[in-house]
Amino acid sequence: MGIVKISDLMHENLRVAGSALSRSINAQAEHWMRVGMLTEMHPELNHREISQMLIRAELAGGLDIAMAAKGELNKPGATATGKH
Repeated sequence: MGIVKISDLMHENLRVAGSALSRSINAQAEHWMRVGMLTEMHPELNHREISQMLIRAELAGGLDIAMAAKGELNKPGATATGKH
């Protein structure tokens, strides 16, 4: 675990979005980071497909960047090696 410095405006954006979606500020930030990471790795996917990938990753034990980079989380039945 580490500390990430963000602007006051981004912190407020996280607070508002997190509150609206019943997430803590940290949980909202982590969600946006996951979505952003997968969007950069797979620009051909839309939000629905990214969301499905995140659900498959969670069911498999967590988001593993190595599997995501290889596109293995896009395959139904893919499994992860550990929760991150």
